Amino acid sequence: MGVKGLRSAPSKLQTTDTVSPCERERQQLENKMREVFGDEMKKLSEDLQGVLADDIVTAFLTRIGLFIKIEAKKRRYTRTKRSLNP
Repeated sequence: MGVKGLRSAPSKLQTTDTVSPCERERQQLENKMREVFGDEMKKLSEDLQGVLADDIVTAFLTRIGLFIKIEAKKRRYTRTKRSLNP
């Protein structure tokens, strides 16, 4: 199983637990991560750099999705609390 096999696994998470950018946007995020962590990632092979960039983007999108859910729950709780205690 090559890099593509490894990259296809997180797609199940994207539908439920993460923000799902289009493929072009995801590639742009991966490229930015390669820029930011370039010095550290240069020590790795191209394949591992791709896997690491994909993992970083997946973790970032998962975390953003979680924060969005937390914010939505917080807003619902605040709205309910205000309606019960005017």
